Amino acid sequence: MAAENAGYILRTLGCPERTMELVKIAGHLHDIGNLVNRAEHSQSGAVMTFRVLDNLDCDPEKITTIVTAIGNHDEGIGQPVNAVAAALILADKSDVRRVRNADLATFDIHDRVNYSVRESQLQINGEYPLIELKLSVDTEYGSVMDYFEIFMGRMLLCRKAAEKLDLQFKLMINEQLI
Repeated sequence: MAAENAGYILRTLGCPERTMELVKIAGHLHDIGNLVNRAEHSQSGAVMTFRVLDNLDCDPEKITTIVTAIGNHDEGIGQPVNAVAAALILADKSDVRRVRNADLATFDIHDRVNYSVRESQLQINGEYPLIELKLSVDTEYGSVMDYFEIFMGRMLLCRKAAEKLDLQFKLMINEQLI
């Protein structure tokens, strides 16, 4: 999902095909660091990706772009340093529904929020320099406040990423503009 959404963002903005290819690679590999640990996974993932791409004799400029995007996609330390990193951040952080615990009895706040988001849509409005994340949240399992408790840092990083792409970031939850 992250790879497709990141490609959609750059395609809609008219970026070259090569740039879209790089962001899709970064999108497919961005969470590889979770093999090591969730903490600091963007950094370990960047190192792992470097090794893989270097061993495949990938062009150093391509490696740099992909590794930089992966190393900067986490809200703890990441920054939208270029268009590829910015698109990856927006695609990754808008993918709220991706992780799901199947056991309702063991749900924590993250599980409740992920489970409560029924629909997630990332859309660029061509008439205005605007990228909008639309969420439909079922408040039976998690409140909108729970969402903000977990995702505030992610949404602030999305705003920075959108600005890097000369876009304005808007969040709409249950048809309410936030």
